[in-house]
Amino acid sequence: MVAMEATAARADKVIGDRTLLGWDIVYWVMLAMTLAVTLTSGTSHRWIAVGATVLLGTTYQFVGRPAIRSRRLVPSFVYRVVLIGCLMVMVGLSPASVFMMFIASAQVWLLSRDLRDGIGMSVALVFGCGTAQLWSAGWGWAAFWQILPWMLVSLVVSLLFGIWIERVIAESQQRAVLIDELHAARDELAEAHHSAGVMAERERMAREIHDTLAQGMTSIVMLSQTGAAELARGGDGVAARLAQIEATARENLAEARALVAAFTPVVLSEATLTEVLRRQGERFAAETGVDVQVLLDLDESEVVALPQSQQVVLLRAAQEALANIRKHARATSVLITLGLSEGRVSISIRDDGSGFSVAEPSMGFGLAAMRGRVEESGGTVQVESSPGHGTTVQVLIPVQEGA
Repeated sequence: MVAMEATAARADKVIGDRTLLGWDIVYWVMLAMTLAVTLTSGTSHRWIAVGATVLLGTTYQFVGRPAIRSRRLVPSFVYRVVLIGCLMVMVGLSPASVFMMFIASAQVWLLSRDLRDGIGMSVALVFGCGTAQLWSAGWGWAAFWQILPWMLVSLVVSLLFGIWIERVIAESQQRAVLIDELHAARDELAEAHHSAGVMAERERMAREIHDTLAQGMTSIVMLSQTGAAELARGGDGVAARLAQIEATARENLAEARALVAAFTPVVLSEATLTEVLRRQGERFAAETGVDVQVLLDLDESEVVALPQSQQVVLLRAAQEALANIRKHARATSVLITLGLSEGRVSISIRDDGSGFSVAEPSMGFGLAAMRGRVEESGGTVQVESSPGHGTTVQVLIPVQEGA
């Protein structure tokens, strides 16, 4: 049953409603011609042949025709047995009915489960009709040798026709499988692209949050700890620390709103990159006591002409470098240099802190996020450091054409 249904699925891809309608028309025309020839014959047994013709037509209408469309095993087998039996009676009593074998051979193959089933039924059909002709001719050797070539030709034609049908069905099945695989591959590729896009967006959001909100929160925590320590000592710098906390919190809130709105740093929409870097340096110095200098190795007009996306990358690189200096360097001075040469814009952040070994793997997210952001812009990140000799982080980005 499973094999029959699988063959049905393949056949349905080849045999459309128009094709079946054509076979129906040919079948009923040939059956009507057979009935007319049988009725006009003068044989005494013509009514038996007429009855076989009517039985064949009725069985086709209610069993064979639905079986061709449904491909169910039992109705297909029953109709083919009735088809062969009725044709034997029709050909034996009215030899002119033998031309019905043309449509009968086609129906045998249309209802076959596989090649072996089709060959078996074709042999049974040709042998049955040949035997009926031989019975009608009187079982003589002369009649046998006269009928034998016709039987062999009919069998060969039937087998060739059936093999052609099976090949068409097999090729159609292969095309259907290939189309399904292509559709599946297309869906998998679309899903992979979607997943990659989601992951890229998540990484971008993670970098944005790390470079803005997380660093701002770190500043607030450190300022709060410093203010608490001063308050415990009875110092008078608490008010200044509270003002710094408020300013940092307000800036963080503005950054959060900018992230939600358009992912563009709010500070860059209100000032130039140079002004923002100097402001960052002044705030860092106020919070940590580290001397921060910002040096321009290019004209202010060249800074303003830089694309907004590149300004964001340079600003985030400086923010990340300052955050690392705050956490790890124990530096006393920092120099931020913004320059332009040989078609590349660069920013360098140098400190005189404790340094580290660049050969050791970094466990932090910040440097990896910086590299990811810069590489997306076609640039590179260079880190030079050694224990006790400070650290230099340099970002190089090709200037976009038309910038």
